[in-house]
Amino acid sequence: MIIKVCGMRNADNIRAIDAVEGVDWMGFIFFGKSSRNVTEVPSYLPVHCQRVGVFVNAEAEDIAQRAEEFRLNLVQLHGHETPDDCQAIRSVLGNEVKIIKMIQISTVEDIEATRPYEGVTDYFLFETKCDSYGGSGQQFDWDILQHYHGRTPFLITGGIGAEGAEKVKAFRHPRFVGIDLNSRFETAPALKDVEKVKAFVKLAAGYHPTEDRSRKVEKSRSREIVIIQ
Repeated sequence: MIIKVCGMRNADNIRAIDAVEGVDWMGFIFFGKSSRNVTEVPSYLPVHCQRVGVFVNAEAEDIAQRAEEFRLNLVQLHGHETPDDCQAIRSVLGNEVKIIKMIQISTVEDIEATRPYEGVTDYFLFETKCDSYGGSGQQFDWDILQHYHGRTPFLITGGIGAEGAEKVKAFRHPRFVGIDLNSRFETAPALKDVEKVKAFVKLAAGYHPTEDRSRKVEKSRSREIVIIQ
């Protein structure tokens, strides 16, 4: 299961989360109205986690610029981007950078919104329907997703907190590949509680810190200079 920790900005916090075994992706939000908006490249970028850039109705050229600056592995489109927009962004970024499209969910009918995006995105991110782009911090009824019969794998976000590990473990769907964690793990906007993340990962994904992981973190130090230049 993919575990994505989103809304990162502080270099020391990024380093600490990057060292948590079981965290696979790390999200950076590029949206001026967000309290987690990133305006400059931090002095440390993850070397273990895949880097995800989160954009809201951004121009393809702006996304490409951030993708180059942060060496993004994936871009998450969190606005009203159309399938044509997704195609345009892919044509600028190339196939190596994967595309995640957020779809807001409230009812079974909302699943239909995924159909035009099949084949033009690599992942869906199912979020609780609300009026804001930043999310509501509330959960939708995950049982609705049993009506999703598409081919594109998906992650779930919205209101997942430390107490939700058992629910995550129990959820089953052939296209379910991961979860997105954010506000419920924060001590302040863009600042994650590392111990809370560790505890959640241990329960939800069954990961345990190992000596091998510690050695990998130490070995990665020499790579940091290359990555942040």
